[in-house]
Amino acid sequence: MNLFCDSKLGDTNRREELYRGSVFVYSPSPGALGLCEFARELIEVAFHPFDPRKVQEHMPVEKCVGILAELKPKFIHHPRSKELIQAMLVERGCDLDKTYFDVPRLRTAFPSDYLSSGIAYAFHPHRDTWYSAPFSQLNWWMPVYEISPENSMAFHPRYWDTAVPNSSHTYNYHEWNRQSRHNAAQHIKVDTRVQPRPQVELEPDPQVRVIANVGGLMMFSAAQLHSTVPNTCGHTRYSIDFRTVHLDDVWSKCGAPNIDSACTGTTMGDYISARDFSHLPAEAMALYFDGTEAGLASSSRVLVTSETTHK
Repeated sequence: MNLFCDSKLGDTNRREELYRGSVFVYSPSPGALGLCEFARELIEVAFHPFDPRKVQEHMPVEKCVGILAELKPKFIHHPRSKELIQAMLVERGCDLDKTYFDVPRLRTAFPSDYLSSGIAYAFHPHRDTWYSAPFSQLNWWMPVYEISPENSMAFHPRYWDTAVPNSSHTYNYHEWNRQSRHNAAQHIKVDTRVQPRPQVELEPDPQVRVIANVGGLMMFSAAQLHSTVPNTCGHTRYSIDFRTVHLDDVWSKCGAPNIDSACTGTTMGDYISARDFSHLPAEAMALYFDGTEAGLASSSRVLVTSETTHK
């Protein structure tokens, strides 16, 4: 796995590298810092008067879940979040007329004995492509507060080109939206929803944990195997992630190789234009339909209306 730090590569060459398994890391920029600052404002108001990184010491888990159930959708759908993502895309040299993104997620990783399911799901090793993401999807991830190796995320590069037996064949994105997306807050102690998992014991090492500064950005392919690090530092991790696709790659159906994904459905209805927030052309989305979307409400444009828990 190649790691590019503050690379000057243009977007086309960068996407090619990402599709080959490279990871890009960028220093904090005004747009990224602005998005983190906005998230912190919402977080600190929601958990006032407590330190948001220590809420597990001050309130029962059920109360925390209730707060998150309001906080996360508020961040996801706020117009300011979209405006700041536009700024980030410009800073990273993306063409706003051809770049499409999905709404940003505010993630939390609590100490695992407090909350690690449902709305604060701690993710086992997985690829986003197991969850019906296109192979041209790129993930953007950054910490909202300082992180450490004990509460970050990990890449597992040995599996980039090695198939992992997994249950992605049981996952359909349209069914997830219809049945499971909106009840994350109900899963407090145990998360019983169907999610793709490895079906063999994986070797966690070698693994790579990138410890970025607040607003420091990581970009990686949706096909990259990664996981939530078990939080053993006592401080809750807050992070932001969103995903992008490039219209040229959508039309040509290029991207990272499919090593082991067998899911059905597609997330293509989630992406909106970085220029005017319109959806991908219907003809482009139709290239990714497999018939499972037929008969489901709003199947051609499945919009995110609450906190999604996959990754």
